[in-house]
Amino acid sequence: MLKIHPVNIQQVHQLQKISKETFLFAFANDNTPENLSDYFEKAFSIEALTKQISDHNSRFYFVYDDDKLAAYFKINIGESQTEIGANDGMELERIYIYPNHQNKKIGAFIINEVKIKGILEDKKYIWLGVWEHNLKAIKFYQNHGFKKFDSHIYYLGNDPQTDLMMRLEL
Repeated sequence: MLKIHPVNIQQVHQLQKISKETFLFAFANDNTPENLSDYFEKAFSIEALTKQISDHNSRFYFVYDDDKLAAYFKINIGESQTEIGANDGMELERIYIYPNHQNKKIGAFIINEVKIKGILEDKKYIWLGVWEHNLKAIKFYQNHGFKKFDSHIYYLGNDPQTDLMMRLEL
């Protein structure tokens, strides 16, 4: 059974662990160790994660599968959105699932939870950025109704990468 729980400041080390492990699984083969290290310091340091958890416009959630930590996701609203910052939108900034929990419909569960949160907060759409070479993720988002509306450059360390920006109307 899948359950969702908000992440609190006391769980920052657990958040750091799942963030690094799932990101490495997803992208280690496509990036240099130096760029990954730079990115981890920027995005996943205890200081950075503490600041993000403390931001009232950003929320992290853990997803448990039969009481085992399986995934996490992060949503942003208002000025905490990384790109658009529109009051009628919600950003799904991160969605990562441990490899041994993939193909269990956890991603669909997360998308549904984010949609519910967006509707309850009177948002008109959810948007996200996804690396242009992450074809599996792009197809997943398309299957859940997201459509490409733009692209932007996202730096992983000193490597400029193109993210497709996708949007789901609520």
